[in-house]
Amino acid sequence: MQHEAHAHHHPAAATWSMAAQATLHCLTGCAIGEVLGMVIGTALGWGNLATTVLAVVLAFFFGYSLTLRGVLRAGVGFRTAVRVALAADTLSIAVMELIDNGVIVLWPDAMDAELADLLFWVSLAISLALAFVVTTPVNKWMIGRGKGHAVVHAYHH
Repeated sequence: MQHEAHAHHHPAAATWSMAAQATLHCLTGCAIGEVLGMVIGTALGWGNLATTVLAVVLAFFFGYSLTLRGVLRAGVGFRTAVRVALAADTLSIAVMELIDNGVIVLWPDAMDAELADLLFWVSLAISLALAFVVTTPVNKWMIGRGKGHAVVHAYHH
């Protein structure tokens, strides 16, 4: 029995193209939430910590929502769809957010940039691009083990 379960952990090899597609999907949700959170927090004059927390929460929300929408469209029940979204996206979003926010925190003056400052938008765009580059191999590794977005593909028609 244990041997059969082990056989299911190694599906066909994951390609870089599959990984990039999964990461692009993740990046879309993360970017929507991240940008929205940074814009809202900055516009309201919130501190760096509150703005970053809002951005991260919204990134997870939008990241999960995009996956949830697709899985629900496949006719899956809501509770199962939530479990699929959590399994598919948690590590990918976490890595993306860690890299994205880490770059912003470490970039001189980026945390203090205002919406009208070019630095605000440039640092955000570059941090998201770097997050994509770092997260793609993570997604390739996950898909190659039947995890991450490989779970979501089982629900596509």
